[in-house]
Amino acid sequence: MLTGKQRSYLKGLANNIEPIFQIGKNGITENFVKQVDEALEARELIKINVLNNSLLDTKETANELAKKTNAEFVQSIGHKFVLYRESIENRKIQLPK
Repeated sequence: MLTGKQRSYLKGLANNIEPIFQIGKNGITENFVKQVDEALEARELIKINVLNNSLLDTKETANELAKKTNAEFVQSIGHKFVLYRESIENRKIQLPK
């Protein structure tokens, strides 16, 4: 569970990254979950865009995907959301205490 200070720190880092995935009308598939899981291991912090044609709620989708990948939901703004999970092998982000 992230503290407010850690969440704020991650929001600042996420400000400079572009979305690397898009969720369309197919929603969250098993293959998509696998790809997001691999991306979280490699990058720790990722941004995902929910397309207008998907008819999914951004925050609900973010929470569902976070649950399936054992990640932390950081924030959602508009149709984009940010997930964080500490990498087992490539730890890059040092969270404040």
